[in-house]
Amino acid sequence: MADSHPFLSPDFHIRWSTLTPDRVVPDITAALAEAEAKLDALCGIDRGRMTFENTLLAFEECTAALGEAWGKVGHLDAVCNSPELREAHNQMLPKVSEFFARLTLNESLWDLLKTYSDTPEAKGLAGVRRRFLDETLAEFRQNGADLPADKKQRLEALEAELAQVTQKYGENVLDSTNAWDLIITDESRIAGLPETVKTAAQADAKAKGHGTPEAPAWRLTLKAPCLIPVMEHVENEDTRRQVWEASSGIGRGGQWDNTPLIHSILRLRQEKAQMLGKADFADLVLERRMARTGAQALGFIEDMHRRIEGAFSRQTRELQEFKGDALSRPTGPLEPWETAYWAERRRKVLYDFDEEELRPYFPINGVITGMFRIAEQLFGVKIKEQPSVYVEPGGTVPPEADGAVEVWHPEVKFYEIQNDRGTHLGSFYADWHPRDSKRGGAWMNYLKTGSPPGGDHDRHPHLGLICGNMTPSVDGKPALLSHSEVETVFHEFGHLLHHLLGNVAIKSLNGVNVAWDFVELPSQIMENFCWERESLDFFARHHETNEPIPSRLLKKMLAARNYLSAVTTMRQLAFGKMDLDLHRMPAPSDDADLDAITDDLLQGYQMPLNTKAPTMARRFTHLFSSPVGYAAGYYSYKWAEVLDADCFSRFRREGVLNPETGHAFRDCILSKGNSEPPEKLFRDFMGRDPELSPLLERSGLA
Repeated sequence: MADSHPFLSPDFHIRWSTLTPDRVVPDITAALAEAEAKLDALCGIDRGRMTFENTLLAFEECTAALGEAWGKVGHLDAVCNSPELREAHNQMLPKVSEFFARLTLNESLWDLLKTYSDTPEAKGLAGVRRRFLDETLAEFRQNGADLPADKKQRLEALEAELAQVTQKYGENVLDSTNAWDLIITDESRIAGLPETVKTAAQADAKAKGHGTPEAPAWRLTLKAPCLIPVMEHVENEDTRRQVWEASSGIGRGGQWDNTPLIHSILRLRQEKAQMLGKADFADLVLERRMARTGAQALGFIEDMHRRIEGAFSRQTRELQEFKGDALSRPTGPLEPWETAYWAERRRKVLYDFDEEELRPYFPINGVITGMFRIAEQLFGVKIKEQPSVYVEPGGTVPPEADGAVEVWHPEVKFYEIQNDRGTHLGSFYADWHPRDSKRGGAWMNYLKTGSPPGGDHDRHPHLGLICGNMTPSVDGKPALLSHSEVETVFHEFGHLLHHLLGNVAIKSLNGVNVAWDFVELPSQIMENFCWERESLDFFARHHETNEPIPSRLLKKMLAARNYLSAVTTMRQLAFGKMDLDLHRMPAPSDDADLDAITDDLLQGYQMPLNTKAPTMARRFTHLFSSPVGYAAGYYSYKWAEVLDADCFSRFRREGVLNPETGHAFRDCILSKGNSEPPEKLFRDFMGRDPELSPLLERSGLA
């Protein structure tokens, strides 16, 4: 089947050139048919001969090929989007969504699982096998297995509709982001823009046919490596205002308006929750997460708000006063296109620190190599780049590249990770820079989940990927990252390690398949290594001299670390509160004013501004670009920050790069997946329950 259906190939090294848009429909159709046949066979087994292997493990295997194939389609949609791929993806999306929605609504399958759960063997299960049975039963119940037939039918249709509207939401964000640019021909309009960003903007303009050596032009876009420096550094207020207006207009109005889609998504999610016996979508989503209920998650957000609101008000006022003093004007609220600019100017005055000073010390290749060395020392692994080759879709591998691993774009690299005994644990792709066919943001995902050796078979390695939209290289010069971009790289690598170091015998419980408010612990703890001299020296080296960051610059960087920490914390709390409130309140009517609703929800959580900013909800892909995603779960970032600050206090106490501490974190957290409750995994590493004080102390808010 692999030759005729390339998306279904079980090969570990994926032949991306064969995964063309015209293969999506026939291949996924074949995968659906195969999964249906396996499920039918499973449901027909003799109820008197059920075992863990022929029931639970067989159920997991039924959808494995479909899951992997559809994962490849979704991945290509994110990194190589095209009209042909989008059409094929959207044609199959309702069918795949309907299939997975029907799984937990399949009466024969549910009867099989419940019957098995009452057998003597099932009652005697322990450890990871007990966990798998309990989690499977809970998953079925949470997703409607006990509903009557008519409600099951409605739930299937609802899931299919949710998949379609959330996909359209994400497409609107991508398309409206790509549709806008600003061509600058008057260099004074971008005065203050860092030279690296300016050079990239000029190269981008040239690639689009704008400017000449005699009359250069610069292209500004809404992609993060351009957007953020423009808002922080460009002196011309009109330029910043234009970029801000365009950015805040993503998904707003016109052909890419996400407002009606948000209303539909909220309405469908509410209907789903109430159908499944929950008061709201937040309670449904959080039932099996650490927070348990929407009220508890909101209570966490509100508790953090109370702790920092005084500091938030003070820092806001100080920023307003700084601008007023600088311009000899009365103090008052800023414009939304002024906040980042004046915050950056004040940071320079207070700390004599400009984050752009750090860029020369963060060439991306040095950052990646140093990050790998840190992981090797801490977790007892080896990471090596493997030869790779890009082959045009439908093309063939050139003879000189025989044996190289195929990648989906020329910039993509491929790596292998081994343990200290040379065992292949997993491999991963890395794709770091922006392009029009690639969605924004940074993310990690998995393509194959392996398994540790057991019985008479060898280890099956994991396969994952890590993507970002970092500052690109220009004219052959190294790509120099900002410190915040470095943190993002470490963050996503933490997710990747969670997948690649998973050592659970049951795939469904491996890696990042954990409670959503626990999944950010491995990613966020890695960000801490971007702030410690001991770890910085592994990767923060000047791209020309190889010198480490000078002590004077490091001191300024550390002194400025908690600059406006209450403001940045409040921003995260605002996102979490808006998310929870939208998913706990009755769904708004189609004619409801979305901006007014969210503005009302966030009273006391937003910096007062002269001009009201349109709601972030229209471009908030975390919440609305997939049926669940981070919906009712955005609080997880701050929740997990409590966990990571607490856990890192042990690293600081025992040695930032202490291998014994690193191995303990790997053994207690990274390797365990969802084999045990997250609360227990945390206690295994820390010896106690989480404490809030380390986060407040780290943020300078204690």
